[in-house]
Amino acid sequence: MKLPLFNNTSQQMELLKHPKKSNSTLAELLMRVDDAHSDVSGNNTPADNRVVDFGFGSTSLPLSNPFVLSFTNLSYSVKVRKKWGKKVENNKVLLNNISGEAREGEIMAVLGASGSGKSTLIDALANRISKESLKGSITLNGETLESKLLRVISAYVMQDDLLFPMLTVEETLMFSAEFRLPRSLSKKKKKARVQALIDQLGLRKAAQTVIGDEGHRGVSGGERRRVSIGTDIIHDPIVLFLDEPTSGLDSTSAFMVVKVLQRIAQSGSIVIMSIHQPSYRIMNLLDRLIFLSRGNTVYNGSPSSLPRFFAEFGHPIPENENKTEFALDLIRELEENSHGGTKALVEFNKQWQARRKPRTIITRKPNFSLKEAIIASISRGKLVSGATNESSLPDFANPFWIEIIVIAKRSITNSKRMPELFAIRLGAVLITGFILATMFWQLDDSPKGIQERLGFFAFAMSTTFYTCAEAIPVFLQEKYIFMRETAYNAYRRSSYVLAQSLISIPSLIILSVTFAGTTFFSVGLAGGSAGFFFFFLTILASFWAGSSFVTFLSGIVPHVMLGFTIVVAILAYFLLFSGFFISKNRIPLYWLWFHYISLVKYPYEGVLRNEFDDPNKCFVRGVQMFDGSPLGTASEAMKLKLLESMSGVLGVNISGSTCVTTGKDLLVQQGISDISKWDCLWIIVGWGFFFRVLFYFTLLLGSKNKRR
Repeated sequence: MKLPLFNNTSQQMELLKHPKKSNSTLAELLMRVDDAHSDVSGNNTPADNRVVDFGFGSTSLPLSNPFVLSFTNLSYSVKVRKKWGKKVENNKVLLNNISGEAREGEIMAVLGASGSGKSTLIDALANRISKESLKGSITLNGETLESKLLRVISAYVMQDDLLFPMLTVEETLMFSAEFRLPRSLSKKKKKARVQALIDQLGLRKAAQTVIGDEGHRGVSGGERRRVSIGTDIIHDPIVLFLDEPTSGLDSTSAFMVVKVLQRIAQSGSIVIMSIHQPSYRIMNLLDRLIFLSRGNTVYNGSPSSLPRFFAEFGHPIPENENKTEFALDLIRELEENSHGGTKALVEFNKQWQARRKPRTIITRKPNFSLKEAIIASISRGKLVSGATNESSLPDFANPFWIEIIVIAKRSITNSKRMPELFAIRLGAVLITGFILATMFWQLDDSPKGIQERLGFFAFAMSTTFYTCAEAIPVFLQEKYIFMRETAYNAYRRSSYVLAQSLISIPSLIILSVTFAGTTFFSVGLAGGSAGFFFFFLTILASFWAGSSFVTFLSGIVPHVMLGFTIVVAILAYFLLFSGFFISKNRIPLYWLWFHYISLVKYPYEGVLRNEFDDPNKCFVRGVQMFDGSPLGTASEAMKLKLLESMSGVLGVNISGSTCVTTGKDLLVQQGISDISKWDCLWIIVGWGFFFRVLFYFTLLLGSKNKRR
């Protein structure tokens, strides 16, 4: 066998040994391929400046052991809930004994009207339906596909283009390369891979253009779709699944997308996609077709056999008519107008397949096991992420700390190009702090001043939590990107949680410094520099706990508006039970548990202790004890006489300057006597970590990407 990529016999023989070796790592194989390209080129052009062909589109490369994905009798049904006053069948069949095969180097397209089962079949083949629900078998080269192996060697492109809007095309693909290609592969080789893929996808002119969204102009719809495909095929998967990749595109853009898919298939991949209504030009690029009607196969074969099939069925396709349009229109007409629906067409397909099978089937015995075939594919230049040898296929291409760095870098890059988002939040905190500073300017230590301080602390602490509500849309916008990337092991869920936690800290520090600096000295709070430092730490911890709580909720709620409603309601309850409106001693026992889980309770109690914990400071003296009562309007002389009378009755001398209430007394009156201010601070921080852990489990349980 002669390999055109290599210019001498020794290189060919060395490469052909790799399928048999058990100790060749992916990186070693890739470096051999890269070195071979360097030898062929015969120049010293830097890797950054040359495009390296990693086997993409090299149709002349012999395929010694082509892959065949076979599926037999796939059946899937779902339970339908009964509606009030109307009987509905318990089970709805979405797939009914679907069989077929897809081969390396070919594109298999699944066609049918809406609701025919196209996306369901793609999901079944891509292991996105639980094994308990899906009946039948799926094999690759005759071996049953394990979930772990399929995630490593395949990719799934969703119908929606889920991309970060403020990253350029090149940056988007580069971040995908850093996720999916192993750490052992050098940065230069990853860049070369990205440049080759940009040319392969026809995106060279748009390489430095941002993706864009509703508020930012970016690439066109067709380019956006090709970028979306590129992010999933950066590691050159052996099997590629696509759910309606041409949906929403004009005919030219759709043709270009399928043309790219054809080149991907010819590079040594199996391409399986669903498509709604392909044009005549797209039909010429497809190799196998499966037509579905309400979960049943009505045709399975090549496009060239379609006219003969319908002619034998008694409905010949007129000349100059689009074959797929005719087929889809006929299927829809049978579904709606025929008494038996498409049952006759389904039965005819079975008979037609049975007649053709003896002439078309090719008995084939693989030369290698499936894993050996995968290693052989790697030796031909396929970039299967993380594959090391035939006995070990790790789940992830990189260690978790590399994933954290890449996730954080991507989020920061995307956020830096939308500074208005953080500016709005900073402005909200600054305005709130300014209003509080002017409203509560230089409070005194009188009884009225004490009540005003309590009000300031309650409002300030609750405000820090309310301003964290902006975190709700952040994850909801990234949710489906996250689900797509983690479904095929681009990175760990734990890496995502840690990265999002770390990148939030700098912004929280800036917000905390802004709020504390605006209010502490203006209001005239006690404690000096030490008091300010604790006040700042409490604000920071509150922002941390609040953002963690809101992030956790964003992993549960499906919609932004529902998330805002729930957050506002729960934070209102936290404020109600914090101890400001009613002290802990007065809260009914059956609601006392809510007091202890209130996020506002701990920062509120912490700053009160920071303000009133000085035992030498007096807040109510002598005649001030009458302030706020009906006697508060009496003359000074009358108040002194009342104090003399009280002294006689109580047997204690109380003068106008006698300290009646200290800070400790105020804390007792507020029901704050069980934990110190530093304990309050650590509890707030602990709540933040607790909600981040809950967020992780939410992602773990809620992003399985599998139907039941």
